[in-house]
Formats: sequence, C-alpha cells, structure tokens
Amino acid sequence: MARRRPQQRPELPPGGLLDWRDSSHWSEIPKPCRYCGRLTHLRDSKRSPAHKVCAEAALIRQAAEAAAAYHQNGTL
Repeated sequence: MARRRPQQRPELPPGGLLDWRDSSHWSEIPKPCRYCGRLTHLRDSKRSPAHKVCAEAALIRQAAEAAAAYHQNGTL
C-alpha cells in the first residue's frame, strides 16, 4: 500500500499574499489607490492603481464575505 503524502500548501511570497516583485506592477506616474485614495506608483494585475497592502486586505475581506455568505446560505 502506497503512503499518501500530506498535501503541501503553496509558499506565500515574501511580504504577504501577493507577489508584486515583477516590474509590471510599477508605474512612473503616481495615481490614487483604488482602495484608500492615497497616491501610489503600484499597479495591480489589471493595471489599476493599488497599494499591495490595500489589495491584500481587500482579498481577505472578499474571502471572509464569501465564507460568511456560504455559511449563511449554503452556497456562494
């Protein structure tokens, strides 16, 4: 009988949930963050201005809201 290995969780990038080390997440022109409104040079994957910490906080909120809706309604 073969032993099953425990499923490994993917490693988080240094500094949190999102990996924005790629230069595509940087812009020379600062624009207001879509979440907090303060200026940022950073861009999310859709090129919208966003601080990394703001985008991560939004992901956490969205996951919590989806979990709460699932527990309340039994579906997403």
